[in-house]
Amino acid sequence: MKQPKIIVAGLGPGNKEDITPAVLTALQEADVVVGYKYYFRFVTPYLRPETECVDTGMKRERVRAEQAFELAEQGKTVCVISSGDAGIYGMTPLIYEMKRERSSAVDIVSLPGISAFQKAAALLGAPVGHDFCVISLSDLMTPWECIERRIIAAATADFVTAVYNPKSEGRYWQLYRLKELFLQEGRSPQTPVGYVRQAGRPEQEVHITTLEAFNPEDIDMFTVVLIGNSQSYEWNGMLITPRGYYKDRGQNAKDDLQKPKHHLQGAKHHLQANKGQDIMIRSFRTIEKELKNKNIPLDHKWALLHAIHTTADFEMENLLHTDTGAVASLYQGIAEGRIRTIITDVTMAASGIRKGALERLGVEVKCYLGDPRTVSLAAEKGITRTQAGIRLAVEEHPDALFVFGNAPTALMELCDLIRKEKTYPVGIIAAPVGFVHVQESKHMVKPFKEIPKIIVEGRKGGSNLAATLVNAILCYNDAEQLQPGRDV
Repeated sequence: MKQPKIIVAGLGPGNKEDITPAVLTALQEADVVVGYKYYFRFVTPYLRPETECVDTGMKRERVRAEQAFELAEQGKTVCVISSGDAGIYGMTPLIYEMKRERSSAVDIVSLPGISAFQKAAALLGAPVGHDFCVISLSDLMTPWECIERRIIAAATADFVTAVYNPKSEGRYWQLYRLKELFLQEGRSPQTPVGYVRQAGRPEQEVHITTLEAFNPEDIDMFTVVLIGNSQSYEWNGMLITPRGYYKDRGQNAKDDLQKPKHHLQGAKHHLQANKGQDIMIRSFRTIEKELKNKNIPLDHKWALLHAIHTTADFEMENLLHTDTGAVASLYQGIAEGRIRTIITDVTMAASGIRKGALERLGVEVKCYLGDPRTVSLAAEKGITRTQAGIRLAVEEHPDALFVFGNAPTALMELCDLIRKEKTYPVGIIAAPVGFVHVQESKHMVKPFKEIPKIIVEGRKGGSNLAATLVNAILCYNDAEQLQPGRDV
């Protein structure tokens, strides 16, 4: 008597060309084929005349497995068939669990097949070119709360996501919820979405849309949905997720193929980027994906990305204040030559401003803290050296961009001089750090409505943060392409 055996075989999505040679051999070997009768039409041509076909009916997977074991234990070679890959939402896990439960001596052989999402992906182009996951929306055996957690994880981790069992007669709302969660967790409304109905069968339909335009009403139980990641794009009717081989040409191939000319210039620039800039670019993309509020003006977002990159503190979303258009207008003033001087309260803030950007734009940074006149003035007036430095700076550069990353007394001094009409700065970056007079100094600067301001609210700040906000201004023309770090 031959060794009893169950072969669990995946038939692929439903086209005879997609059945693997190994599965065809197993069908020839089988004494009995156990499955749902709908799939017998795909295998009948490959069976021996004496092979028995046992239909267990739809949704009777456990009964199907039990019959397979009973037949195999009689010494027969049994082939249990599933569509797609039997190991993906198919019969293979159940067969192994039942073998364990029965302590059965029956041998189990698992033969992979082409899964429906793989067939759908091939028809759509190349949507799973990078990390992906597969989620079933069927809550028959998995609580919806668990499914929802998995959806959120897939969305936040930027996985390409294949969706099985997206809809049925009794499950109409789950796909709506998945779309809502993806948008809620920060996936762009323009993320490409592909869906294929009856993949590999005569009724096949292939569609590509965007997450925003995606209509769950167009989906039925015979459809597989594939949601792209942040790098996915549509081109020539194909959905493509790049692996990264062309990353040196720009953000990705999407930039080259879909963006206007100025984006191509950004791609050329990125080709020349050094390793430090490449790390900074990838960091900015990560930060951007994790922002809670995506709908913010570009110039504010540019400053915010710099602030979070420097501090690794997402509380900056709540703390960073920029006057409307402040970053853009200050950059314009520098680019047009109207702003030639930046004054910092301390030398550390000055040292953090990128020298390459300053040279490129013809801007001078000055700090009066080490000026001998500052020491004398501070001693004479009984004020701090940073206050004295600001008084000297105002006399020589009343229309400079003033930057504060350390000394609240220096910011308070500037506010007093503005009120006395002894100076009118072209802009103020207010990011002193500490516990004494820090918050008050920031409140003092807010009433000057006509002066463009960037303020780090509360106690937080620092020279490095003040410097990075200056750098955000100096390279604002790189913001649209999200290409930070040109002068790193």
